[in-house]
Amino acid sequence: MSKKNIALVMGGYSGEHDISINSGCQVYENLNHEKYNVYKIVVERNGWYWLTDDGQHRPVDRGNFTVEGVDKFDLAFIIVHGNPGENGVLQGYFDMLGIPYTTCGFYTSALTFNKGYCNPVVKSFGVVSIAKSLLLYGNRPISPDDILQQLSLPLFVKPAAGGSSVATTKVKQAQDLMPAIQEALTEDSQVLVEEFIQGREFDCGVLRTKDKKYVFPVTEIIPTGGHEFFDYAAKYDGFSNEVTPAEVEKSVSDRIQEVSSQLYDLLDCRGIVRFDYIYDTAKQELFFLEVNTIPGQSAESIVPKQARAMGISTSQLYEMVIQATI
Repeated sequence: MSKKNIALVMGGYSGEHDISINSGCQVYENLNHEKYNVYKIVVERNGWYWLTDDGQHRPVDRGNFTVEGVDKFDLAFIIVHGNPGENGVLQGYFDMLGIPYTTCGFYTSALTFNKGYCNPVVKSFGVVSIAKSLLLYGNRPISPDDILQQLSLPLFVKPAAGGSSVATTKVKQAQDLMPAIQEALTEDSQVLVEEFIQGREFDCGVLRTKDKKYVFPVTEIIPTGGHEFFDYAAKYDGFSNEVTPAEVEKSVSDRIQEVSSQLYDLLDCRGIVRFDYIYDTAKQELFFLEVNTIPGQSAESIVPKQARAMGISTSQLYEMVIQATI
């Protein structure tokens, strides 16, 4: 039987470009190269290219998504964090070309990528709490006073469509609100301002294969080194402890897994998806933070760790994703 051609799509147009490249290289190393021909396809604003094993940049025909020697890819393994991989753009492109891909569909991707649009939808399901927030638009007047009349400090200010906590700020004083909004606007044209929830942060990955849905063990994120939340440095510079399985009451971890399983279905998710939460320990209430439809896949990323804690190797995890798609 001939080997299937897989396009491993990485890079992207956002501040998560380098993280995506790291994730893509991790996936590349853990795919079965005896079973698949794997092509590293790098997506960048100034052009898309096939990154060969000897470091050459070969052109990609974006009209039909082909490279030299490949008339059609059997599968696109999308590992682009942020724009255009996580917001539905690549999904719509591959839908038009009839190429299967490993992530949520274009509609789910677009909805979940924008926190300001996703939060009201998740709230409507009635399965988890949502922090009070406002969605701001960069092309409309923004009044800090109006915001503070509706929301109470401290606040989180973040790009509505973004990831890895890029341009995300915890605001404790009124005078810091507008600078935080301006920083978030450098990453996106919409900004989410959200009330701070005091509690513990938990993540939970979910994957559905052809015959089973896997809800992975829960991870607790504990920022260290003076970081008050799971910001970019805490995520990627080692300023956090990530405990898997989380050392928390079984009732809490069961609740997080149950809600994650429900949201995966209610949002019509596909592929590996990670759900992030804050658990308010004083109120014993679970708050939804966001959905990551293309979570990190570097060696130390959360979902691969969760899978390993479940007895699933990284190579097995990616093979499951491929088989669920094909």
